[in-house]
Amino acid sequence: MNITGEALIGAASVRGTGEAFRAFSPVSGEDLQPEFHTVGLAEIASAATLAQAAFDSYRETDKDSRARFLETIAEQILELGDELIQRAMAESGLPRARLEGERGRTVGQLKLFAETLREGSWLDARLDTALPERAIPRPDIRMRMIALGPVAVFGASNFPLAFSVAGGDTASALAAGCPVVVKAHPAHPGTSELVGRAIQKAVALCGLHEGVFSLLTGIGNGLGADLVRHPAIQAVGFTGSRQGGLALMAIAAARPQPIPVYAEMSSINPVFLLPQALASRGEVIASGFAASLTLGVGQFCTNPGLILGIKGKDFERFAEQAAQALAAAQPGTMLTPGISAAYQRGVDGLARHPKVKTLKQRAAATASCQAAPALFITEASDFLAEHALSDEVFGPSSLLVACKDVAEMRQVAEKLEGQLTATLQMDDADTEMALGLLPVLERKVGRILVNGFPTGVEVSTAMVHGGPFPATSDSKSTSVGTAAIFRFLRPVSYQNMSQALLPAALKDGNPLQIWRRKDGQLGRA
Repeated sequence: MNITGEALIGAASVRGTGEAFRAFSPVSGEDLQPEFHTVGLAEIASAATLAQAAFDSYRETDKDSRARFLETIAEQILELGDELIQRAMAESGLPRARLEGERGRTVGQLKLFAETLREGSWLDARLDTALPERAIPRPDIRMRMIALGPVAVFGASNFPLAFSVAGGDTASALAAGCPVVVKAHPAHPGTSELVGRAIQKAVALCGLHEGVFSLLTGIGNGLGADLVRHPAIQAVGFTGSRQGGLALMAIAAARPQPIPVYAEMSSINPVFLLPQALASRGEVIASGFAASLTLGVGQFCTNPGLILGIKGKDFERFAEQAAQALAAAQPGTMLTPGISAAYQRGVDGLARHPKVKTLKQRAAATASCQAAPALFITEASDFLAEHALSDEVFGPSSLLVACKDVAEMRQVAEKLEGQLTATLQMDDADTEMALGLLPVLERKVGRILVNGFPTGVEVSTAMVHGGPFPATSDSKSTSVGTAAIFRFLRPVSYQNMSQALLPAALKDGNPLQIWRRKDGQLGRA
């Protein structure tokens, strides 16, 4: 399948009329063919209007047909073969093994949502039967979840497959019954086009309305802003910077009809080194931390950017061992020159900070997209006094915080902004301290780990990849796992409605054979 540099609007391929651009190889430092063009207002309106036209028919596709559509997308992505991996390697600088794993994750989550659709509990069907004999009679009331409407999805820079064109936001929105308009990330437009054409082909193979999926290409912030402003768009899925997420939230809130923005933005993912664990296996923890920090050149939203421990010989030894482990790590290629430059500014700022000591930092790499790991340490009192020390540095950099006692460690936890994750490195003897921290962490984060590291997010039914602001824009949601579907659904009640008018999920006899709550009792009756 050749990459043409065209946007995909419904069943058509369209060349944008705006500014031209090319993908950039962070490894070779060269521009890649072909030339792409930024779409304009006419193309944005066409994609959004087609999505709106597709909405009513697509949202009422039966659960088996929609599940088969997701499975067909997965099949068509696999049909792309090595061409997809080769292009993603060229555009991102990521190694083959990482991208093959990411493709497997992308395909796997599409299949998981297909299973979720067939199981049916996502409909949250509820039936309260009429009580005409009651002093104040109760009518027959039934409820189900329906799709919100067309969704704008923004491809992420750091996951060319799993958080991009066919990633979690797209998969969950399509599963919910929402047509999707994707804004491809300009760092990997060729990869995006290949995956977009796979989805476009799946739409045709499944006989769906062409407006179920469109892919828009371009550079600059105007494209995304205009897409979110379009009245047909009813929700937004975004993974990226806090600045970008806040901008989209402001645009969505300023619309005549405000819409939800599900943005995953900023997190430093604190790791709490509890005393007994640190004393008994500090070297093992230091090695695991270094591996987690440098994985993917630190370009994960779950990177362990903050490490808290209690001052003393064990914490000092951990700091030395972590610095030694990082010294063995080679510089790596970051995704874009912009990400690399922002990382260098962040570590330079920490290195110059008067209250921060540098434990490990190499000189800035000469190649434009190269980055080396960095490790710093500060006192908890200074961390509490200076909010800037809690800013995310996206890349393989982490800050150790030396706390004088457990109370100060909890004080730092209280001071933290919302996070995606928090990790407790603990042994059984640390349980009481962990119990004291747990209520704070439950208020601060979306996922709490014990004796692991936050990098690596399992796609499963129980996973939460979310958290309080600024980790995300909506602490009640997750962008990974089957619960992600609920971002793009809303409840509708049907009162005193005849069987002929009721949707299948709510009809007597339960024709879909799904789990339903009838008069408060959960079952399939």
